[in-house]
Amino acid sequence: MLIQMDGTPDRNLSDLQLESVNVQPASDRLPSQPLGTLMSGTIGDAQMNGHPPEPLKRMSRSGRNLQQAQETIYQFLLEIVKKWPPEEVLLEFKRLFFYHVETTSSSAIPAIYEIVFSNNEEEFRNTLKRSCYILVNNWDASRNFKPIQELVETFEDSSLDLHTVSPTLKRLRAWIDHFRKSKDYQELKLFTSRYDESSQGSWSNRYTSYLLVPQYIDLANPIEQREAARTLSMQLKDKFKFNLAMYIAKSQSATSPERLPKNPTALGDNVLQLIKTIVAKRGPFSYANLANIFINQTYQLSYKEFKHELKRYLILSVDGTGSIGTLRSRLSEKLDPLYANYDYELVNDALILRTCNRIIEHLTTENRKDPSPLFVLLVSQGSPITLVIMLLKLILICKNSRTHLEAQIAELIHYYERFQEDECWWVVNFLEVFNVTFAIYAENVQYNLIKMDKAQEPLQIPKTQQNLDTYRVFSQLKRDVVLEAPDESEPADIDSEKPE
Repeated sequence: MLIQMDGTPDRNLSDLQLESVNVQPASDRLPSQPLGTLMSGTIGDAQMNGHPPEPLKRMSRSGRNLQQAQETIYQFLLEIVKKWPPEEVLLEFKRLFFYHVETTSSSAIPAIYEIVFSNNEEEFRNTLKRSCYILVNNWDASRNFKPIQELVETFEDSSLDLHTVSPTLKRLRAWIDHFRKSKDYQELKLFTSRYDESSQGSWSNRYTSYLLVPQYIDLANPIEQREAARTLSMQLKDKFKFNLAMYIAKSQSATSPERLPKNPTALGDNVLQLIKTIVAKRGPFSYANLANIFINQTYQLSYKEFKHELKRYLILSVDGTGSIGTLRSRLSEKLDPLYANYDYELVNDALILRTCNRIIEHLTTENRKDPSPLFVLLVSQGSPITLVIMLLKLILICKNSRTHLEAQIAELIHYYERFQEDECWWVVNFLEVFNVTFAIYAENVQYNLIKMDKAQEPLQIPKTQQNLDTYRVFSQLKRDVVLEAPDESEPADIDSEKPE
């Protein structure tokens, strides 16, 4: 069951059980085979049959079936995108949606006319969106990325602003202009991020992998859009992990500075020290081991006892004595009254999922618009690592909260992207630390510290810069990683209930 972030009130615990059942892993792994293979070589063909059975019949004013007109357009685009060169597909797309002139299909233009004549702008926008993502999905599956960028750029065509006396074309261009100014177009532009990373665009472009998450958890979006967003998000994460591993390896070698690969972070040389600090937590003190201990020790507790232990677990090893008291009191204020009706019931997966999601919101944004007071407090006072580690601890005990966390991160980015980078550098610093930490601990690459000075004592938990300087960081692919194909009926594990 996909739970959307719609802000609905809490439901009964019997409803909660559905949230933890059939929830796909929050790591959102890509399928082991290419997306094109997954869709049997015809991206979009399966989607054509992905609508609910017996859909409601939407009739245009002329009495013709509006859905039939939309399906005609989708099938036409599916046919040509699999057979034609991208430049010819783009030309047909513009003829169809921009210029309203004859295409190679005898039925596509009448179908567009039917939608325009119905005077239903919402259905036109839905048709336009899905058409775009049919093309994006197919080109992405064939690793043909340049046409995706060109598709987005076609909406900037100056000819769309020219005056016309044709009422049909005038209405069509007005709707296209509304689309260009909408959130839908901004979401489409995210698919050009692979080209924008080195440009002078917004600093938020570096975090497109998170900005895409709200697209693929929203069931209101076409399935083509959700699949494209999920695929690109994972591609960008994999690219970051690879570039980070290459940079760390080369930066510790005798490679000349001019031959070093580009640092994929905005942390400069501090990224190496950050990684050493994080990886140094190993053995019985590793975050993964502490999470396993917590899970095993709380399995048979009541929910009230679980909440008490959760506070202790989250605060354990928090750096900075000044932060501990504030964190403990803020967490108590949130946790103690949370789902109090179930305090004396045994804790279960559904309650753990919802509780972790509520704490994630408390640490990031509680209304999906503004940063939470605790987020501002921790990040503005120079404690991003404290906040990041607390978020990591939550994911290590409840992996199904991962997508919810990433959606919350996307909301924070949207809030701060209106500011220049130097005006919110402390938020950017948090995002960088978050990105690196989760690439190390919650992904399929394992980082290790290797002592280079054999005269030193074996590494336990280095407490000084000098200790860490005697070690080098090495990375390798985890051997036990299994990539699972996502359940397309449940593209996210978002728990939508608001905290009490």
